[in-house]
Amino acid sequence: MQYINRFLVYSGVLAMVFSCADLDPLEFAVEKPKAIQAQEELNEYEPLKSYIDSSSNPKFKLGGAVSLSDYVNKGLAYRLINKNFHELTLGYGMKHGAVVQADGTIELRQVNELIAAAEAVGTSVFGHTLTWHANQNASYLNGTLAPLVIESPSFPNDLDKAGLEDGSLSGYTTNSQGLSIVDGQGIGEGANAIEIQVASANEDPGAVRLTTPDIPVVAGHEYEVIFYIKSDQPGQGRISFEGLNENTPALDYDSDGEATEFFQTGFSWNEVRFKVKDFAGDSFSLNFDFGYSAGVTYTIDVNNLYVYDTQGDLIVSNLVENGDFETGTGWGGWGNNAQMGVTQDGLGYGNQGKAFYLTNPSITGGFWEVQSVYEFPEALTNGEMYTLSFWVKGDAEGIIRPELQSPDYSSNAFGQVNVNQEWQRVELSTTATAADRQRLIVSYGEFAGTVYIDNVSLISASGGGGSTTILIRDDEVKKAIVEQELERWIETMVTGLPYVNAWDVVNEPMDDGNPYELKSAQTDSDISSDEFYWQDYLGKDYAVKAFNLAREFGKPEDLLFINDYNLEYNLDKCKGLIDYVSYIESQGATVDGIGTQMHISIDSDKDKITEMFKLLAQTGKLVKVSELDVRTNTSEATEEILQLQAEMYAYVVQAYIDNVPKEQRYGITVWGISDSPEDASWLPGEFQGLWDINLNRKPAYQSFAEALKGL
Repeated sequence: MQYINRFLVYSGVLAMVFSCADLDPLEFAVEKPKAIQAQEELNEYEPLKSYIDSSSNPKFKLGGAVSLSDYVNKGLAYRLINKNFHELTLGYGMKHGAVVQADGTIELRQVNELIAAAEAVGTSVFGHTLTWHANQNASYLNGTLAPLVIESPSFPNDLDKAGLEDGSLSGYTTNSQGLSIVDGQGIGEGANAIEIQVASANEDPGAVRLTTPDIPVVAGHEYEVIFYIKSDQPGQGRISFEGLNENTPALDYDSDGEATEFFQTGFSWNEVRFKVKDFAGDSFSLNFDFGYSAGVTYTIDVNNLYVYDTQGDLIVSNLVENGDFETGTGWGGWGNNAQMGVTQDGLGYGNQGKAFYLTNPSITGGFWEVQSVYEFPEALTNGEMYTLSFWVKGDAEGIIRPELQSPDYSSNAFGQVNVNQEWQRVELSTTATAADRQRLIVSYGEFAGTVYIDNVSLISASGGGGSTTILIRDDEVKKAIVEQELERWIETMVTGLPYVNAWDVVNEPMDDGNPYELKSAQTDSDISSDEFYWQDYLGKDYAVKAFNLAREFGKPEDLLFINDYNLEYNLDKCKGLIDYVSYIESQGATVDGIGTQMHISIDSDKDKITEMFKLLAQTGKLVKVSELDVRTNTSEATEEILQLQAEMYAYVVQAYIDNVPKEQRYGITVWGISDSPEDASWLPGEFQGLWDINLNRKPAYQSFAEALKGL
């Protein structure tokens, strides 16, 4: 303790001595590093949009691209966009593949969340994009075009169809003069159909009606009604009843869990299926009511019109219970840490219902090392032939092998099945050669990835009854379906997002190899799972249709763009796009503007950039630089490289100003705003942005800002 006190005394004395002395500071200076000086100069710049004279450019929009999640989370990207740009464009979040669900439902909840956040701070949203071949929910769209597979119920039909089958309508009543039985218009060769022509609309849908004979029922049982219908133009109908406690109920016509007052019809055959059990007596009858819409002709297939007791006696015994997997699965399995189970609703065949799935992490040494199994309640019959049918697809290509197996692992194989990424129906037969074949095995050791299986049926040769009808949709029907999907998609987007005032209506239409022609799946050597070419079904007028729909359902003031890439690289492609715009307008549609993406690099041809802007300006249309970024083409961003990048950014802005009249300048959108990580999906490690990966401003920020002053 004494040592401590003595130290404190000495310290105090020294402090007094030095405090009384006049100290001369050492005369030396440290020069600030140039890199820090340069960054400080960049940091002194104002936000980008402040360099645009808004009084002389009131409609010009400086835009930035951002992901939906980054913006709605209101972090750095949210603040950077709002501070520097007038408008945002979503890289993916508004595209078909992002918002269309497996069952075709268009889900805009997240997009509306983003729009609410943007609207609150006055940032506009550019609609990107309505009609494109990529980033589509191609699985859903292809499912609408897939063959229609009709499995007849495994129960007796309780509806007397004799009057429909012989054309006499005996037992049926109608109040319509436009009802008849027509030959060869049903599903399948030579099949009959009911045709109902509606002359005028009525307040009462029952004003045009077909009524069935009485159908006997068992008290307490539930009955299912199934029929297939189409119409020559969009229409609607309902089923009402005689003999129910409530004869005009809302029904779940399309088995999606939601009851509605009527069902919709269109150009292609559509299944209507529902269940009823609210019977007032021992019989009931159906009324097919079509008085809603004038000028529509409806066609109902006769062969596949069913009313049956779901608790009655089976006429066909599918040995695989719950083969549609709608209420779970009795399947097990093993091997290679594979995962298996039942999918979510909407992932079954045709984007309907559920399916069984098995995910095998890797190909194994033997095909039998990964298996799923279904155990039969009792062994199959020795010497009997069995037919196995199911729908299957995978997320890759490979082989699976179904077989009938005994406890000692001996089996009767159905053969190998080649699986790809499209649903396909498989039907195979084998004969049981032992008395203890008691399970259905499927082996997946030759498939790495996920296999989906649906509608599994195993029928013995002596099982009797039942049928499967497969309807291949022809080109005319496919075109009608695609037209309906395009209209539904565009109408939902432009009416559901009223805050959006400008849209990329058609994106990337022109072919790179044949720049005066449209892209097509026929010339795409590597079609990905999210690609769907609308133009392959609707032809050259697909863009005419898209622009007319956007104009019809949108606001009068909406600006509608066509957009493509490499226009500065391939001037013939630029000319081809301009020619296509002329064609679109010759067919009665109006295109307000042309977008040029401009994913360029530090060594892009400046003369071609200038010529492109001149060509676009000559159209008289609005011109939008829609996705600007400048790659460095190097693994190291040196000071010299960054200066070249800055010069290119400035050159693009200046060329735009010099060659596009002010009244035609919609704006410039920066796409790769900041540099991308090495593992990014967009321009990995290309140093393409105005900000670096840590969101520090780069020399390109300064040159871009200075160039914007010239607007």
